[in-house]
Amino acid sequence: MPAILVTGATGLVGSRLLPRLAEAGFDCRALVRGDVALPAGTTGVRGDLGDPGSLRKAVDGIEAVVHLAALFRTDDEDAIWRANRDGTRHLVDAVKAHAPRARFVMASTGNVYDADAPRPSREGDTATPTAAYPASKLAAETLLRDSGLTWAILRLPFVYGDGDGHLGSIPALAPRFGMHPAQAYSVAHHRDVAIAVRLALTGAMDGRLVNVTDDAPVTVYEMAQFAGDSIEGSSEPLTNPWSGRMDGSLARELGFQPTVPTIHVAAREGIL
Repeated sequence: MPAILVTGATGLVGSRLLPRLAEAGFDCRALVRGDVALPAGTTGVRGDLGDPGSLRKAVDGIEAVVHLAALFRTDDEDAIWRANRDGTRHLVDAVKAHAPRARFVMASTGNVYDADAPRPSREGDTATPTAAYPASKLAAETLLRDSGLTWAILRLPFVYGDGDGHLGSIPALAPRFGMHPAQAYSVAHHRDVAIAVRLALTGAMDGRLVNVTDDAPVTVYEMAQFAGDSIEGSSEPLTNPWSGRMDGSLARELGFQPTVPTIHVAAREGIL
């Protein structure tokens, strides 16, 4: 198994992905800024995406990168751009300089897609986000695509499961962000994010933008119910019923099949 560097290893996705990669036999190295508890079979290496000089040790000898680190829920837009665009630039430059043959797998977001999509969004659709988070992630995608490295970019939906608390946040987030209870969003379980990443590490997704999603979008109202809470329903028409939904056909063509095909399956298996 290749030696891989994982950034964002202690975040929502990384903390569930890292142990799965280690259990699969990967030699995992996690980029950390301080002393943190890491799962068995992984090694922490000090470094900071904001400090280019600290990254050489992290990338020396690696065969692949899984870049998950990102900044999302903050009102500090400058910090978002520094973390998501500039941090990616520093990591790309370090890999180009010290591990140019490494495969670079980056997690991006389905939030890059335009809200007025006329159908579930596809990888080739024009994306013109204006909010700092998706705009900075799209800029990071462009940096990687233009880098000359071997790359794959996974656009993730609403990721949930393993008791991560993400679903539990929906009852509070829905009114805060004006989410219509009938709006349906693409989702994916952490187990299937790991499957998609492992597939990308084989080279099956090289040079591709790939939407990762399960088989059935979930409404905000249903998410709140699965979270064990409830929100007010509404019969007001949706602005756009396709907003928030991604087309996962390409991922299937490349060999991805979700093992948790719907959130209902996750609930039955007790892995929400």
